[in-house]
Amino acid sequence: MEPNFNDQTQQQQHHHLVAWAPTAWAQLSAVRHQSPLIQCITNYVSMDLVANTLLSAGASPAMLHSAEEIPDFTPHVHALYINVGTLSPDWLPAMKIAAELASNSGKPWVLDPVAAGASGFRLKACLELVGLKPTVVRGNASEIIALSNASVGPTKGVDSSHESMDAVDAAKRLAEASGSIVAVSGAVDIITDGKRVVAVHNGVPMMQKITATGCAVTALIAAFVAVDPLHAFEATASALSVFGIAGEMGMDVANGPASLRMQMIDSLYGIDQAAVLSHVHIKSLP
Repeated sequence: MEPNFNDQTQQQQHHHLVAWAPTAWAQLSAVRHQSPLIQCITNYVSMDLVANTLLSAGASPAMLHSAEEIPDFTPHVHALYINVGTLSPDWLPAMKIAAELASNSGKPWVLDPVAAGASGFRLKACLELVGLKPTVVRGNASEIIALSNASVGPTKGVDSSHESMDAVDAAKRLAEASGSIVAVSGAVDIITDGKRVVAVHNGVPMMQKITATGCAVTALIAAFVAVDPLHAFEATASALSVFGIAGEMGMDVANGPASLRMQMIDSLYGIDQAAVLSHVHIKSLP
């Protein structure tokens, strides 16, 4: 039976929802076809899952972080991913050089500001990186609130208990101040460019029991943005949704976090058009 829409608003929302699924499939297909080269300067904990996530999606990871190699290598990548999880004074200059080269070369780059508010050194480093104009900033609610408060003025305290919906206003402010797309991961993922806001309702709670899933999805965002840089907002939402769907599919056969990690990678590799079109769940927020 065809749905019975009672008003124009419902019809518009329905049409908007339908548009997201083909977009996500087109961008995933482009990643598989083009195999974009993604340079990953990421933390020691996440390197394995980040590389395998990119490979299973069809992208080509390059785990290269030496400052001596970056001037030769970074201008040739399709996107750059920077993650400050195991940040050290030795790595920060390389991150900055790579971000500047990516920006100067017109290449998109994505920042994961892990534990941005945990220390003064880390917060300062993250703010300096935000100042280098990342295409996308993806973090959890507390990380985005910490960055937003530090860069555009305080609003409320930061702790580890924030839900993604708590950070919508902070994300919008950060997006407006930085010019970046800002994504907030959580039970519901939030994406904003400062004006538009969408929510991604894909994924399963057990994904939070696997270390580096946030790091991995940020790398996947870089791959999606690499193949469609003119639509970075849509690419960010699509990547979060597709990764969440892979988690949902993996959970159908997983027994716990360890097997979910394996099944999630397999599901991302094997996900087909029917699965994407029927499972993408992205909604616009007011």
